[in-house]
Amino acid sequence: MPYVLVLYYSRTGATAAMASQIARGVQLESGVEARVRTVPAVTAETVTPAEDIPAEGPLYCDEEDLRRCSGLVLGSPTRFGNMAAPMKHFIDQTSGLWLSGALVDKPAAVFTSTSSLHGGQESTLLTMALPLLHHGMILMGLPYSEKGLTATTSGGTPYGASHWAGEGGDRPVDATESELCRALGKRVARWVKRDV
Repeated sequence: MPYVLVLYYSRTGATAAMASQIARGVQLESGVEARVRTVPAVTAETVTPAEDIPAEGPLYCDEEDLRRCSGLVLGSPTRFGNMAAPMKHFIDQTSGLWLSGALVDKPAAVFTSTSSLHGGQESTLLTMALPLLHHGMILMGLPYSEKGLTATTSGGTPYGASHWAGEGGDRPVDATESELCRALGKRVARWVKRDV
C-alpha cells in the first residue's frame, strides 16, 4: 500500500501532536497509509543513539522510509525562524536520495509549531520547503478554500499547517489548527492516489 511519510522532530510534544492530526488526515483517504516517524536529537557532540527511542515513541526514520514513501509531510518546531537542528541534520544526510532522484515528483508539505505567536511560522515552513524543492518534490500548501485559514487566531498558513504552542509549550493544538493539519494530510494523500 502506498504511504505518506509524516516525518517530524518534537521536543515538547506540540509538533508530535500536529503529526498525529496530519496522519489522521492521510488516513481519511482510503488506500493510503500514514507512516509516522521522527528523527534523533542532536547536540554539539553527537546524535542520539537509536536505542534511546522510548518504548512508546515513534520509530526513527531511515533512508528506506524516505526512499519508498509516496508522499512526505515534514514538520519541525521553529528555532529562530528556521527548522530545528535535528531535522536539518537529517535532511542534510539525504544527498544520496537527491542524486538518485528518489523523491522527484512526489507530493510534499510542511508544518511547524512556535512558542510565540509571531515566532517565524512562515519562515520555518519555507526553510523546510527549500530542500524538498531541491529533491524535485511537488510542494503543497493549504488553499484558502480551507475555512480555517481565515478563522484561525493562532496557527495555520497557506504555506502549511502551523500551531502556536505558547511560551511553555503548554497550549494544546486547538480545533482549527487540528482541522488544518488533517486537511494538509488529506490533500497530500489525495495527490498520492493520482499516481497509484
